[in-house]
Amino acid sequence: MGGISERFKEIKRRRHRRKKLEIFARKLKKATASEKTAISDKIRKLSLGSEQILENFGLAASDR
Repeated sequence: MGGISERFKEIKRRRHRRKKLEIFARKLKKATASEKTAISDKIRKLSLGSEQILENFGLAASDR
């Protein structure tokens, strides 16, 4: 039964990441260059597939 609990924790983490990415996507529309850099750093810390997410958002991988 321990695996069920871990599954729910992972689902919660996924939902939280998805919600945070929606917030970042909304903020990127009005962000300045320095704010975009800060947001891209936060996305890199948030998710393992961050480079693909940044490409989807239109941010180059060289923003770092």
